Amino acid sequence: MDITIHRPAELNTSLRRAWHQAMDESPDYANPFLAPEFAAGIGTYRGGAQVAVLREGGEPVGFFPYERNSFGVGRAIGLGLSDCQALVHRPGVTWDPQELLRACGLSVFEFDHLVEEQKPFGRYVTGTFASPVIDLKDGGGSYAEWLRGAYPGLAKTTLKKERRLGRDLGEMRFVYDERDPRALRTLMEWKSAQYRRTGRMDRFSRPWIVDLVNHLFHVRDEHFTGVLSVVYAGDRPVAAHFGPRSRTVFAAWFTAYDPELRYYSPGLIMHLRMAEAAGRDGVRLMDMGRGDKEYKDWLKTRELRVGEGFATRPHPVAAAHRLWRRPVRGLRNTVLAHPTLREPADRLLRTVGTLRTSGRADSGGAGPRAR
Repeated sequence: MDITIHRPAELNTSLRRAWHQAMDESPDYANPFLAPEFAAGIGTYRGGAQVAVLREGGEPVGFFPYERNSFGVGRAIGLGLSDCQALVHRPGVTWDPQELLRACGLSVFEFDHLVEEQKPFGRYVTGTFASPVIDLKDGGGSYAEWLRGAYPGLAKTTLKKERRLGRDLGEMRFVYDERDPRALRTLMEWKSAQYRRTGRMDRFSRPWIVDLVNHLFHVRDEHFTGVLSVVYAGDRPVAAHFGPRSRTVFAAWFTAYDPELRYYSPGLIMHLRMAEAAGRDGVRLMDMGRGDKEYKDWLKTRELRVGEGFATRPHPVAAAHRLWRRPVRGLRNTVLAHPTLREPADRLLRTVGTLRTSGRADSGGAGPRAR
């Protein structure tokens, strides 16, 4: 196996075409987070982004996107943002993880959403987790019928709230592929406020993430398109979602809504309309990402499995990184896996978020804003 290292932006048209072909040849790699366009977007705003190209007989057969720091610590590209990670390769291709890490100059490679198919990384997986998905078919109507059958009360209540919202604020309108950048800014402002309100790290306080989302919003390619969807009541945006889609997979990424309208369940309205529209647009799978959320349990048709862990070579840096990161991951996973721990932790975060928000209001500070 011949392995060469490239910056994502350096990949020529031929290599990108070979990468797309590998995605097309296996449903395991159809997720837009595995596309070269996502790697290139991360590479534009993150200095350590690289791609290992694997060749057999001179032909490119595999692509491994990752980020590397100056100490040789590697991580899946977009770790913390990406909901799907893998070495994308042609069917039947095998590789040796140790050889791969040496070629990349890595002592350790950290991942948290590795696709289950990645058997060579299997012995480095420390845990596997459910990643809920929605199966869609031509026309999009079959999913709505499935949901009405599986959760008739939820579907009836959500549609009733949607009709009430239309009566209260104006005619309901859903735009699957909204191209107005002002709507994207509104989404990021809503999401930023939600992060702060619930005590979570505000991703949109980081300029590079704001820039990345703005960049991906303008990418329009067969294997990767940034899709902004918006629910309107009259002319007022009620809820919005931004996420990437490939030819067949739509990744649920950033969803937010006007908090003044939360009693209308705008988030559920958004997901129902988005699933219907995506099915009509040729999407066959909506990936909602790893994580235990009640709305995901309601909407999913099944689950995939993703892994987290650390692929390592014998090296002091790798040992130190595992000692530092693994307990943190273990504690987080323990809390998330047990409702008796998760619910008090969530309440505490919300209380902290409320105090922080109140403190900003009292001091006259606006807090971080998405651009």
